[in-house]
Formats: sequence, C-alpha cells, structure tokens
Amino acid sequence: MKTTFALFFGNRGFMPEELILDARREVAEAVSKAGCNYLMIDESATQYGAVETRDEGRIYAKWLEEHKGEFDGVILSMPIFIDENGAITALEQTGVPILMQAYPDEIGKMGFSTRRDAYCGKFSVTDVFEQYQVPYTLLGSHVVHPSSDAFNQTLKDFAAICRVVKGMRHFNVGCIGARTTAFKTVRYDEVTVQRYGITIESFDLSDLIHKVQHMNSNLDKVVHKKEVLQQYSDFSRVPAHQMDNLAKVAVVIDDYIETYQLDAITLRCWIEMQQILHVSPCVILGELNDRGIAASCEMDLCSAITMRAMYLASEQATACLDWNNNYGDEVDKVVLFHCGPVPTSLMTTKGCITDHKMIAKTAPDTGWGTNEGRIRSFPMTYSNCKTEDGKLYMYVSEGEFTEDVIEDGFFGCGGVAHIEALESKLRKLARNGFKHHTTVGVGKMKHILEEAFKHYLKYDVIDIDS
Repeated sequence: MKTTFALFFGNRGFMPEELILDARREVAEAVSKAGCNYLMIDESATQYGAVETRDEGRIYAKWLEEHKGEFDGVILSMPIFIDENGAITALEQTGVPILMQAYPDEIGKMGFSTRRDAYCGKFSVTDVFEQYQVPYTLLGSHVVHPSSDAFNQTLKDFAAICRVVKGMRHFNVGCIGARTTAFKTVRYDEVTVQRYGITIESFDLSDLIHKVQHMNSNLDKVVHKKEVLQQYSDFSRVPAHQMDNLAKVAVVIDDYIETYQLDAITLRCWIEMQQILHVSPCVILGELNDRGIAASCEMDLCSAITMRAMYLASEQATACLDWNNNYGDEVDKVVLFHCGPVPTSLMTTKGCITDHKMIAKTAPDTGWGTNEGRIRSFPMTYSNCKTEDGKLYMYVSEGEFTEDVIEDGFFGCGGVAHIEALESKLRKLARNGFKHHTTVGVGKMKHILEEAFKHYLKYDVIDIDS
C-alpha cells in the first residue's frame, strides 16, 4: 500500500498569504509525484488552511485525531517563517514521524511581499520540538522547494522511514524450536524485545515435526507448495520423499504464519530436521523472504528483527549471512555466506537445491534443501542487533556486493562484499558483543534506518563507522 502523509502548513499573520496557498498546491503535487498519498485539511477550516495560533493548532490536532490510522507520517511545511506555538499544539500528539520542510528564498524575490524567511524560521520550530521532546526528521538541505528533484528523493526516503517506524513498533515473530545448541551467540531476551513492541510466539520443533509426519502428501496444500518451490529453484536432484517433506515443512510454517499473524520467523534448522525429516529448510526461508516475511535460520531472532527493518525500508528481500571468509589479501573484502537460505531475488541466477554438504559428510541424503548459488552484485546495507541489560542495540553500515568470483568448490550461497575500513568495523563488532551473523538488504539505507531507530523507535544505535 502507498504511504500516506498528512500535510501541515504553518502560517504567521504578517507574512504574504498567497505563499501559503501556493504551498498547499505544490506540496500536494510533490507527494503525488513521489508515489505517495496525502490528506490535507480543508482550506476553510483555518485561515488559508494553515496553522498559526494555538486555537488553529487545536483544530488541526482534532482533525488528525479524526483521521488516526489513515496516515503514516506528517509533512510540516514552512512556506514562510511560521508560528511555532501553533505547530507544536497541532503536532505534539501525532505519534508518527514528522518531516520538517522549509521553503528557500529566491534572489530577486527578497522584498517584503515575497520574502519567506523560512530558513531562519525552521530553527524556531525545531527548537520548540526539541523542548517538548517531540521527535521529527531532517533530511537533505536545510531549505528545499517541493518541486525539486532533491525533495522528491527526500519524500521517498521519508516514506521508507515511515514504513520502518510503523512496521517495527508492533509486530509478531515466530520462534520455531529452541536456541541452536551450539550457538550461544544467538541468545536473546524475550522480555526486552517485548518492551519494544516485538511479540514472540514460541513453537516447539517437535510440533512441526509431528505435523509433517502426519500430513498426507496428496493434500492440496502440499501439492501446491511443491509446485511453488519447484518454480522457485531447481529441485531436479531432490529425491521424492525429501521433496514431499520440504513442501510439508513449508505448509506447516505457512499455517503458523497465518494462524498467529506472524510478520517474521526464526527457525532451529539443524540437526533434528536432518536426523528425522532428512531435509534442510534453507530454501523455505529464502522463499519466505522473497514474500516479505523476514525469516532467519539458526534461531537468530535478532537477525529476523533487522531483516524486517530492512525489508520495510527497501521493500526488497533480505538475507542472514555469516561473516565467513577473507577474500585473499584484500582487507576490505569479505565472503558473506550461508548454507542456502539466500532469497532467489538476491542471487545471480536461480539456485540449485542440494544435499547439505557438511551434513552429507557423515549422513548423506539427510540434508536436502540448501539453495546453492552466488549472491549478485548490488549496493547493500548490513545490520544486526543484540539484547543486553534490558535494551535493544543496533548497528547499521553500508557496503557493496561485487562481481568478484568465488571458486566452484565453495559450497552454499556466498558473495564477495566490499566494505571500507572493514578491519576496524570488525573489531568494533567484536568489542560490542555482536554475533557472527549479519543481515543484508538491497540499497543504501543507513540514513533511513538510523533515523527510524534513534528518533522514533528509541533503539540504542552503536556507530561502527567512525
């Protein structure tokens, strides 16, 4: 669904009123051009459909309350040096991100009837919002005209911030199985994440296995799921029994998602599934991520959290990967890898489903489900989090997946990432107690995620870049 903004326009009595009316038209046109929707108070509700006084601020606040749930953010437009008292009265209780936009003055239009002074007025508004501790967003230039390309990009970034804030404030994660026994690195505090609006629904792995073992292979849902998976990747080598079980596992997880309204999942993916069902659920996780359900392996709840945030920001699939290998002598390059849960949309070509090579060393034909291939090149953001002392800590940074070749003997799905000052960042990750996993998303999203994390969601963000 399109992001919807409530449009706010400030006023100050002695400034030229025609500038207000122009702004109502220009900002609305800019929002539509950026692919978003808007709500705008009627021009007759206040003087020029803008807010100057506290009484007008109360009228606007009441209008927002009447439309609660219909908008994802507010654009606070300053066509002129506006009155900060009306603005804070109107927006103190909005509870959504607020973008500050101030108009630029133009050379040749600096006379009393055309001068805006919004450059200065923006400080008056931000100062009062700071005093009231009402969070707001600053993006791009201090002043910007709504018709500019720069503001078009600002609106798209602000829409992403709004999606992250809205989608992260309250969501449900399914944790299927106990923590992977060998990895204390994926410990988490369930009560801490609940304080941030993240609800955990826990499922015993034995329940999933029982459902799979007692599910008819001819069930319509199983038959359909096999068709979906076989279109998703190359299953030509997978034995029939393992193909059935992979489809059944996917059906059970889909049922959990539907019944408990899950927005993300994390899964105990080894070793019981291989020992009992003779499958590895890697490809199922990749397919879920391509559907917009953040899905991490090895019971890494924290990775599922940051994967969801990046999906909301980019509206593209994400992946959970290991900081796995150096790339020769190139200190700013790293091979990011996992056995096979990488979404097909992030791969160079459709993957091939194989028997998990690590497990096949001692128990062949028990690990079918790894989606092998290579990660394609794209600008990327990487992030992860941890719970500690009742707080949720995040890091966010950026890099790029390259076209560097990984030899054919390298199993699983990996890609070479170039990250500036990588060695320094790895040390900071280690010293701050972050895990051997990171999560990656498509595009440069650091400014978007940090804005949402710091100012609206109140996560503690650890800077690994400076």
